[in-house]
Amino acid sequence: MLRSLALATAIAFGGAIAAPAFAQNAPATAGAQQQPEQVVQVIADQLASAIEGHQQQLKNDQEKLIAVIDDVFLPHFDIDYASILVLGQHAREATPEQRARFAKAFYNSITHRYAEGLLNYTRGRVKVLPFSGDLNDKRTVVRTQVVLDDGKTVGVDYAFRKSRDGSWKAYDVIIEGISYVTNYRNQVDAEIRKVGIDQLTTNLETQGSKALETMEKDTKGKS
Repeated sequence: MLRSLALATAIAFGGAIAAPAFAQNAPATAGAQQQPEQVVQVIADQLASAIEGHQQQLKNDQEKLIAVIDDVFLPHFDIDYASILVLGQHAREATPEQRARFAKAFYNSITHRYAEGLLNYTRGRVKVLPFSGDLNDKRTVVRTQVVLDDGKTVGVDYAFRKSRDGSWKAYDVIIEGISYVTNYRNQVDAEIRKVGIDQLTTNLETQGSKALETMEKDTKGKS
């Protein structure tokens, strides 16, 4: 079950992945022309095209897998806004340079941690649920279900906000009701209070996903 949940988490964090080199026939509709649920559906289809048949190649070259994420995930994810939410009250205390450096280091750590889990992704893993309610002019949530290895489903929601250029970008992932922003904000808060934002960022830059694992262990040990 833990492996299945790891897959769901990987899909959630890598849900906006596509690879032009592997998915030549994928729709090329610009993000600014799509509603949030359309963005998620196209991404899910492109993810299957990017992964299927290339698992071994990508497994042997993680940097190529990371490059796939960078090429297509970043245009659909508001990394700067997400990192401000993760920093919480510390965002107000940090300089613009500190926030930018943290955002880059945090994003790189997240992608390296969950990238390999995407290699188990196959077509049909993600089902975008029908949209219900009114589409807010600035924010909305897209609900999906991720099919696990045992056939069970996990609810994964994506929080979107409209950027200044009119395109919709995701900034939070909620897995079974647990927000990644809230989860990491608690861990980051504890770590900044212990070592400061500059040292935390350095840890993320030099240790990558291991720094995230250490933070999680420390937080669980205190709970």
